[in-house]
Amino acid sequence: MNPSAVKPGRWAPEPAARRERKKRQTRDALIHAALQLFERKGYEHTTVREVTDAVDVSERTFFRYFASKEDLALSFIRDRTAIFLRALAARPPREEPLTAVRNAFHDSLAQTAAPDSAEEMALYLSVINLIEATPALLAANLRYLHDYDDEIVGVLARREGVDPAVDRRPRLLAAMFGAIASLASREWRQKGSPGPEVMAAAFDAYADQLTAALAGPWS
Repeated sequence: MNPSAVKPGRWAPEPAARRERKKRQTRDALIHAALQLFERKGYEHTTVREVTDAVDVSERTFFRYFASKEDLALSFIRDRTAIFLRALAARPPREEPLTAVRNAFHDSLAQTAAPDSAEEMALYLSVINLIEATPALLAANLRYLHDYDDEIVGVLARREGVDPAVDRRPRLLAAMFGAIASLASREWRQKGSPGPEVMAAAFDAYADQLTAALAGPWS
């Protein structure tokens, strides 16, 4: 009997899982190497070849993962925002929109609160500092955030069964979320990059003041 005909189902998933793990490791290695080079040499003065040499892979391998240096630099931000979008889409339909946004933000941060969360948060801080210090990346990130707002609007509109072309509420809430998340991130960075729970607390503190800031006197 041919052994390969007996156990394909048992052994086939393992190589696939191993390939995915190696691909993720290569991608992460490219990001870490690039950020170290950007910090040491500057974003504009770092070449793709230098990044691939640092990881000992080919430029062809680099372009399997990223379209450009810019794509690599923004990839961490895109990964985190994609996690938030999935978390928002998964929130129970019965939740009010603002509650769903707050809980989705907490859910996305919880995925960072893992054994390597300190490394992840340090990486996030490095990426944010790089973007803010590099005009080309800052402009690219603003373009991305604009498109990202449209995705949040779409998720909110589908959850609530409204048409964002005529109902302004999804776009307004998406804009408010972006502002609160930015403020929470800034406060988190000013406190020296503590854990994700501190960012979550800052987000909630700003969200709790939203009604008071928009309506009624401040004293």
